[in-house]
Amino acid sequence: GLIPKLKESGKIKGYTALSKTGPSHLRAKLYMAAVTAKQHNPDIRRQYERLLAAGKTKMSALGAAMRKLVQVCFGVVKNQSEFQVQTA
Repeated sequence: GLIPKLKESGKIKGYTALSKTGPSHLRAKLYMAAVTAKQHNPDIRRQYERLLAAGKTKMSALGAAMRKLVQVCFGVVKNQSEFQVQTA
């Protein structure tokens, strides 16, 4: 449920929204975590700002931040190690 879904038909270009598949309660928790992470996590802030500069919508950039949080959590659990911010 973290992928963007394009709404269009024929010549009509719609808008992009997050798909509603998957558990909504999990998506809601990831959304709030991503909103906080874009302010306090330098990795996610850089990604968010880069996507906005590339012309993505705020919600698309936030969806990418949500996915990155899932990947970070998976990596921490898989490797049994602490999260370390990457230096650019």
